[in-house]
Amino acid sequence: MILSCGEALIDMLPRISTEGEACFAPYAGGAVFNTAIALGRLGAPSALFSGVSTDMLGEILAETLTASNVDTQYLARSARPTTVAFVELVNGQATYAFYDEATAGRMLSPGQLPILPSHVSTLFFGGISLVNDPAASTYEALQAREAATRVTMIDPNIRPGFIAGQETDYRARIERMIARADIVKLSDEDLHWLLGASDPAVLARQILAMGPSLVFITEGAAGARAVTASQNRSVAATKVSVADTVGAGDTFNAGALAALHAAGALSKSALAALPDATLDAALSLGTRAAAITVSRPGANPPWSHEL
Repeated sequence: MILSCGEALIDMLPRISTEGEACFAPYAGGAVFNTAIALGRLGAPSALFSGVSTDMLGEILAETLTASNVDTQYLARSARPTTVAFVELVNGQATYAFYDEATAGRMLSPGQLPILPSHVSTLFFGGISLVNDPAASTYEALQAREAATRVTMIDPNIRPGFIAGQETDYRARIERMIARADIVKLSDEDLHWLLGASDPAVLARQILAMGPSLVFITEGAAGARAVTASQNRSVAATKVSVADTVGAGDTFNAGALAALHAAGALSKSALAALPDATLDAALSLGTRAAAITVSRPGANPPWSHEL
């Protein structure tokens, strides 16, 4: 079982009404939620740990998870409201305005951490859930508790506008979590935000030096690469007509994890000695799945039969 740990929210995506007026439509989303959904649709055993409201938007989230074969038993439900993100699209690229104060996700606390059974082999962390306390410290505590015995992966999915005023604390948390993680995924933009301007392959090795066994770097239309202590594998992006980029990186994460799961590689020993073919399969499934997501509006990851 792969347990995704982080935010579940409602994306309000810009649309045009039947009367021709500008409006917003609600879609279930959130970076970590999207990864859990994509894993379930790709046939990997998937579950989500997140603070989710019992309000009507929270019900949409829970129903969407169930419909995509995601186990909901680890959801921490409360009567607090659901986080909402209003999305602006410029040439298909998404920017976000988050409304997160006192929400079910933001107020997740250490007392709500689940006790995990042995069949949960892998924990995935990331997104805006790693920015604001108490949720951010709660997720970090879960990773710290489990990192010695289970595989953990992190994709910070950095939103600089959401971090404003908290950059020092946020950077420190991300660096601690990267150091504990077995797998790290970063977009090239996130990589430069963390480490500055340089060749992505060089910066990826700086990330490896912090502790992980495997680093994935996504580079948009240029494709993606996987870097280990002795390997630097790459794959070109699948060419599609882009509707928008919402959920692209999240879907890549799911594809890479699903491929590693299928190869029996989600263990610390296996990740320390991955064959080229396994890395290539992870890159291939990640990029092909992400290409389908960007070809249609919103975060709508593909099912396995679509691949």
